[in-house]
Amino acid sequence: MDRILQEFKGFFDNEDKENAVKYIISKLQSKEVDVIQLYSKILTPLLNNIQCDLKDKKICIWKEHVKTGIVRTIVECAYPYVIEKRDQLNNTNKGIAAVLCPPEEYHDLGARMVADFFTISGYETVFVGSNTPYRDFYNAVYAIKPSVVAISVSNYFHLVAAKRMIEELKKAVDYDLKIVVGGYAFIGDEQAKTRQVGADFYARTYEDILNLGKEGA
Repeated sequence: MDRILQEFKGFFDNEDKENAVKYIISKLQSKEVDVIQLYSKILTPLLNNIQCDLKDKKICIWKEHVKTGIVRTIVECAYPYVIEKRDQLNNTNKGIAAVLCPPEEYHDLGARMVADFFTISGYETVFVGSNTPYRDFYNAVYAIKPSVVAISVSNYFHLVAAKRMIEELKKAVDYDLKIVVGGYAFIGDEQAKTRQVGADFYARTYEDILNLGKEGA
């Protein structure tokens, strides 16, 4: 795994999208890595440690967006392997999971990978994405009746929006709905922040999602 990480990092650091995508897809095809390992051990660590060593800091955000775009392309290309992994593990059908970000939260790549973890875990996953308006979200919940709603928050200041969303959601539904939170904004004091926003569970890994609701999870 370390070798694959370092070889991919070379393409990633050089912003070589074509070879980065080809390299990862070849590793998925050859079974040298699966999507759980890819997301957990390669893509997430690289995204969390993007650094800008340029003297001209004005283009650092540009560089970050380019690298994020490489990862997003890889994640979308990996979807057939997500389905393959789900079928291989034969996880029980657990209902619908809706994965989204609160209003004004535009960093949804982590949520996109989490959506695939829900799929592998046996959920029919609906990825709503970034900047989900309150009213549109509530209307969708009435329509699809998910068994789980997962809310991803990257910016700490958006925890307030997540809290409001959860409070209103709990008032609106009349069935047992699990509300899961995750994302960079929760790191540091995960359980306290989870209680603060009123969620039922905090999830960071595939195993966390697989074990949702189980005793001790």
